[in-house]
Amino acid sequence: MTSDGAYLVWTDLCVNVSGKRPRPILVGATGYAEPGSIMAIMGPSGSGKSTLLDTLAGRLAPNTVLTGDMMLNGEKKATLSYGTAAYVTQEDVLIGTLTVRESIMYSANLRLPDSITKEEKNAIVDSTILEMGLSGCQNTYVGNFFVRGLSGGEKRRLSIALQILTRPRLLFLDEPTSGLDSAAAYFVVSTLKNLAKDGRTVISVIHQPSSEVFALFDNLALLSKGRTVYFGEAASASEFFAASNYPCPPMQSPSDHYLAIINADFDTVKSSLKSLQVDDDVEVVDPLLLKTRKNTEEVVKMLSAAYQQSEYATATRARISQIQSECSGRGGLTRGNKGSASFYRQCMTLTKRSFVNMTRDPGYYWLRVAMYVMVGLCLGTIFWRVGFQYSSILARAGVMFFVAAFLTFMAIGGFPSFVEDMRVFYHERLNGHYGVAAFVVGNTLSSLPFLFLIALSSGTLVYFMVKLHAGFGHYAYFILMLFAALTCVESLMMTVSSVVGRNFLAGIVIGAGIQAIYMLLAGYFRLTKDLPKPVWRYPVSYIAFHTYAIQGLFKNDFPGLTFQNFLGLDGKPIGADISGTYVLRQIYGITTSRGKWGDLAIIIAMITIYRILFFVFIKLSEKLGPRLSVMVREYFSS
Repeated sequence: MTSDGAYLVWTDLCVNVSGKRPRPILVGATGYAEPGSIMAIMGPSGSGKSTLLDTLAGRLAPNTVLTGDMMLNGEKKATLSYGTAAYVTQEDVLIGTLTVRESIMYSANLRLPDSITKEEKNAIVDSTILEMGLSGCQNTYVGNFFVRGLSGGEKRRLSIALQILTRPRLLFLDEPTSGLDSAAAYFVVSTLKNLAKDGRTVISVIHQPSSEVFALFDNLALLSKGRTVYFGEAASASEFFAASNYPCPPMQSPSDHYLAIINADFDTVKSSLKSLQVDDDVEVVDPLLLKTRKNTEEVVKMLSAAYQQSEYATATRARISQIQSECSGRGGLTRGNKGSASFYRQCMTLTKRSFVNMTRDPGYYWLRVAMYVMVGLCLGTIFWRVGFQYSSILARAGVMFFVAAFLTFMAIGGFPSFVEDMRVFYHERLNGHYGVAAFVVGNTLSSLPFLFLIALSSGTLVYFMVKLHAGFGHYAYFILMLFAALTCVESLMMTVSSVVGRNFLAGIVIGAGIQAIYMLLAGYFRLTKDLPKPVWRYPVSYIAFHTYAIQGLFKNDFPGLTFQNFLGLDGKPIGADISGTYVLRQIYGITTSRGKWGDLAIIIAMITIYRILFFVFIKLSEKLGPRLSVMVREYFSS
């Protein structure tokens, strides 16, 4: 017995969906997985194969009820600690702007303990790249909409490489060959076979493998309708089906034959084909029905009963007893290795990785920088040197409102890229790579330089083309306020995304709707003192960051300026000049009891609050999100 291997056994596992319509999805599953072997879980759609994999990996949905026993190295397994197991999802969730080597290196810095030196981490990354056959493409970008990158098979091997960095003894894979051609599928499973030979325990859901791929598996768990039709050596399955009067025809893939026998999805179609007449002399009948003349559900029940009485089930139970006896008192893996990268290391790594991604992805910030510069030029030319006439009062107010409201509103253009970031985060978070706090800190720090670049480039154009209040201090405040407002919008959209999840359309609609309401209450379209007090003035206008952004910009520009009063037909002023302070207080109803720096400080506080809410909502979604989604689904299905 391997001293540091993972011996996983399960007996009489039953999984039922709770709720208004409880139903079983896994019935009495029994089996084992041991080091040095690769086990396939097969079955038609809805057979319970993914449920079995999630059960063994400790990833069952919260609306399920589990009974039965699972033992890992002789101890009851509730949850797997860090470094014990790895789970490779069916979907490749990768950052397209990173190279293969960068992806693995960043993952190593996020997960490996700080006690491991840089040289040792490089050695681990090199061995992982070599082990997964990625040496030839280690400097190739993963690929996204803008960059052509890896092939499907290479992406799948990279996904596996990211999970085996910590050298887990248990490896779970959900359909690793999905979407791959036969050659790529064979190479991926061959790689998994080599991983198993290294002493790992590999369990994989596999969908309709070719004969060559199927031959690579050591053990097979065949399910249908939640029942175990067969468990044992993959090579012996043909003998079991032959003994049950369903021999595999010559020149046919064994896996295709097994799935055709136990697949009930097309029973209705088969029964209609059974008596279909093409003409008076030719009858078209499904050949499998001619062979069985039975309903698939009856066949499954018969095969399941035959298996329970067979020598294969007896051998399985005997092996389970032997494993439990030999592993008695060993434990170890259930307590696992608690070592991982420190919080500081994770924050710095995520910041650097996110910054590199933002720098290389044109759609993240660079397109927005170009758009903001273009809008800044438009705004500057339209309001070119507004001057100090009476009409300039409205023009200056219009410029500053546009900057504080509509220019910042365009920040929602980055929401699609942020949704992709959240997709990567949820995937890595589920695998225990890092915590929510580290992600929030890393995303915040990496985005600030780009937001400041947007504020500096577009704000500078607007400020000097319009010729607002002269003086470096006024200019610096204008840029800082624009930067703070942009950051506040991004923080708001992040908070919205943590609520709506991956629903891109809902995020855009909700975020735009909130900002539209905030603009209405900012004191430009209707003065704050004239707003209806219930709801709109108290409290909504006070939680709208646009209110403080506009007031801050007005306080930065108007005080100290003098505007000519009405001009007559001859162009001469009629009446006394108007001071900027008078404009601020009497025309726009803005008091100066709170200075412009106080307005900026309030927006900075709002940024902090939104980031905290972002953190809190993610934590709540981890606990309540699955339950709420189940409740909503059950409500609409009832």
